Amino acid sequence: FSIYNKKTEDFEYKKGAAFCNLFLADEINRTSPKSQSALLELMEEGQVSIDGVTHVLPNPFFVIATQNPIGSIGTQLLPESQMDRFMSCLSMGYPSVANEIEILKGREYKNPLDEVQAISTIDDLLLIQSVVEKIYISDPIYQYIVNLANATRNHPMIRIGISPRGSLALMRMAKSAAFLKERDFVVPEDIKLIFSDVCAHRIVLDPKTKASGMTNAQVLSQILKNVNP
Repeated sequence: FSIYNKKTEDFEYKKGAAFCNLFLADEINRTSPKSQSALLELMEEGQVSIDGVTHVLPNPFFVIATQNPIGSIGTQLLPESQMDRFMSCLSMGYPSVANEIEILKGREYKNPLDEVQAISTIDDLLLIQSVVEKIYISDPIYQYIVNLANATRNHPMIRIGISPRGSLALMRMAKSAAFLKERDFVVPEDIKLIFSDVCAHRIVLDPKTKASGMTNAQVLSQILKNVNP
């Protein structure tokens, strides 16, 4: 952002909160359309534009966002184009009884966040990214990804299927899944593991399907059963 300096009688550019490696956007479905538009530029282009000047963000840079349940006061549905920018979408839900007890005990005398320590460096993350990028995907796996994408676009219960950006996200997340399994190649099980988390927020169900009570994840589960690797 730019602020006016009375001494120099000119505007001075100051780096904002977005110039970081991990950007947490809290309650994005409460923010204004202007703020959401700025967030899209951060996520898609890795840069911000201020007073006609483009500023590149640090590398690596990624966004974690939260949103309140739809129907809460002051919330609004996020556009499909914005949801499509997020690699995956997870619903936290309520903690289990045991986990909630641990939360209470952990905060009885102190805030555990005050003791958080770094476990990796920026160079470590960049190295991991470079390793993941080199993980091999065979032609049958590419075909499997595209077949799943097309199945969402032609399914009678789905009004809007996943976009090519969704297919790219599926490919990249599958590579990450393979990396976590200590493999240098992707197998169909990697796709199946992350399919719902990557695609559920990208599809829009038919109104009749919504009214029946079926969820996005349930429809995607049907697609996984019907589309063979």
